Amino acid sequence: MFERFSREARVAIVLAQEDARELRSPVIEVPHVLLGLLGSAEPALTTLLAESGVTRAGVAAALAERGRGEPLGAEDAAALRSIGIDLDAVRASLAAGFGADALEQAAPEPRGRFARWSGGHIPFTREAKKTLELALREAVARRDRSIESGHLLLGIVRGAEEVSTELLGGAAARDALRPRIQALLDRAA
Repeated sequence: MFERFSREARVAIVLAQEDARELRSPVIEVPHVLLGLLGSAEPALTTLLAESGVTRAGVAAALAERGRGEPLGAEDAAALRSIGIDLDAVRASLAAGFGADALEQAAPEPRGRFARWSGGHIPFTREAKKTLELALREAVARRDRSIESGHLLLGIVRGAEEVSTELLGGAAARDALRPRIQALLDRAA
């Protein structure tokens, strides 16, 4: 399928992987694809998104903030306490043994044959794969020869899950983007 992607769309996918890695995500999710798209799309498409309040800096900041949440919250601490594990004591022990920022520095080790050179393969989530499939379907339905950045964005809009919908400004803003993206693709054709 990637042979049908335009240069910008391919770069968006590469950036999505790099952004997922930078944000310490073990998988490439739909918001990472959106972030990659914002880093590689044609100026007209990034302008269209900026007019809707969606920028690379804004999406990156929102994803970074999401990633900073406590991996184990108060409910988890209570559940662990019920089986005799004090989460605060475990955290204190880790900080004493490995340094104060040991938990923030922890990242999964890359696995696989070429992990040493590539930084590790990061798989796409099912939803991110579906987004790519929807981009292909959008291109086929329009009878376009290649999958452009606009098709990727249509795939994101069409299959938007909760986080992507939030990043796009809510359901109403997401739905309002579709005809504008279509018009942009029509002008480019």
